[in-house]
Amino acid sequence: MNIDWTCKAFKHLSPGELYGILRLRSQVFVVEQQCVFLEMDNKDQHAHHLMGRDGDQLIAYTRLLDAGVYYHEAAIGRVVTAPASRNLGLGKTLMLRSIETLYHLFGKQPIRIGAQYHLKKFYESVGFTQAGDVYDEDGIDHIEMILPDHQP
Repeated sequence: MNIDWTCKAFKHLSPGELYGILRLRSQVFVVEQQCVFLEMDNKDQHAHHLMGRDGDQLIAYTRLLDAGVYYHEAAIGRVVTAPASRNLGLGKTLMLRSIETLYHLFGKQPIRIGAQYHLKKFYESVGFTQAGDVYDEDGIDHIEMILPDHQP
């Protein structure tokens, strides 16, 4: 699989790119996970959007936020891979690329995420550690996790 990675600030997204992002996020977070919630939360406008494409198909995406926009720390959110592209190791590639891109955009600093609890081991595999108690968000158990600004 040859993935083309691009990262753009919200104001530089084309209408087609924005539509693809919102469609993929809705496909997974609303339909697949059966969560009825307002997925567009007014943070997209303050974010950079990392997109992984295979040809013309958006298959991987994250939202990157500088410190102070969502958490005190920088944040990676809306981590998603297309259902047809799963089990290929793409999730780990996506997270490592997201960390690298966030550091490039905003400088090396701690990164906080709100992770679905069942993905805790996955996020630990890229260096995140649990930073809070389990909480319910839209009917799914979540935890906050943090990646320090240095790796052992």
